[in-house]
Amino acid sequence: MSAFDFDAVVVGAGAVGLACGYALARRGQSTLVLEAGPRIGEGVSARNSEVVHGGLYYPTGSLKARLCVQGRRALYAFLEAHGVAFDRCGKLVVFNGPEELGRLDGILAQARTNDVEGMALLSVAQAHDLEPDLKCDAALISPESGVFDSHGYMLALQGEIESRGGAVALSTPFEGAEPLAGGGWRVRAGGSEPTVLTAARLVTAPGLDAQAAAARISGFPATSIPEAHYGKGIYFRLSGRAPFARLIYPPPIHGALGTHYRRDLGGQAVFGPDLEFVETLDYSVDPARAAVFADYIRRFWPGLPEGALQPDYAGIRPKLHGPGQPQPDFRIDGPEAHGLEGLAALFGIESPGLTSSLAIGEEVAGRLGI
Repeated sequence: MSAFDFDAVVVGAGAVGLACGYALARRGQSTLVLEAGPRIGEGVSARNSEVVHGGLYYPTGSLKARLCVQGRRALYAFLEAHGVAFDRCGKLVVFNGPEELGRLDGILAQARTNDVEGMALLSVAQAHDLEPDLKCDAALISPESGVFDSHGYMLALQGEIESRGGAVALSTPFEGAEPLAGGGWRVRAGGSEPTVLTAARLVTAPGLDAQAAAARISGFPATSIPEAHYGKGIYFRLSGRAPFARLIYPPPIHGALGTHYRRDLGGQAVFGPDLEFVETLDYSVDPARAAVFADYIRRFWPGLPEGALQPDYAGIRPKLHGPGQPQPDFRIDGPEAHGLEGLAALFGIESPGLTSSLAIGEEVAGRLGI
């Protein structure tokens, strides 16, 4: 019988935290997931595009490149096995003008290096055959990209954890942790019924609160906690018929994949997100931004009707870089980074974190030696 209350405690019940809990629970670890909010997945996981990313753009050898492709393959299998809705609709990366066309070969080569299946170059005529309303000078097709029900996915992860004897504790914020003599962790949890429990291993994956959670762990070196940045992105919804069946993406912008089009599972068209660095968690959507969105969208869809964009929602991404800085990789920090045994601390798990989540969970379990 274990000397600890749990084999593992995971902080954060978003997609990544739940996927970590699932990876641990399916290895026979008694697992508790702590969530500060009253429901699972109400942070970063609730305010995104629900896109299954192919893995095209990420640098060779990066965690993003490897875990996105591995995670996507695992994700489709998981969704199908659990009856969670998805649409493997495919994606067109569209190029307009000489500057964008100059990036095409590099994006295609990187996608193939990353082992993204089915990538192909399309002529204008081939792109129009697939999407007649599309304007482009060339396009790449990624047939493995898609959209899915992210909340249904998180509910399935929660069910998997609980079916293996684990638990997800809602309205139970992580207050801090101290390493125990001889190994393991003393974890303090708050809420209406504060408690102290012990665990052999600790995983912190609370998204926007990753840096704050690390700072509440005794012995975690302050110099090992990266600076936090907030990247806000807003979305507009289209009034009227969705013009495209597939995802439509212009080439990535600096620091993000840029404003794109998707047809959601309800059949409606949504555009976004853009990128604005902010200091506070402000989820408002400025209706005046519709004009900027419209100008951008008409580069690949000239038929966008006037006044058809309606403010929808905003999301905030946990970034490890500020304006003009290069976009870094995911941070999955084990003892080699912070010197604390039995601890995995995750930082900067933004896009493609949702797609990568199952693979991130496997990576975390492996780094903890499970």
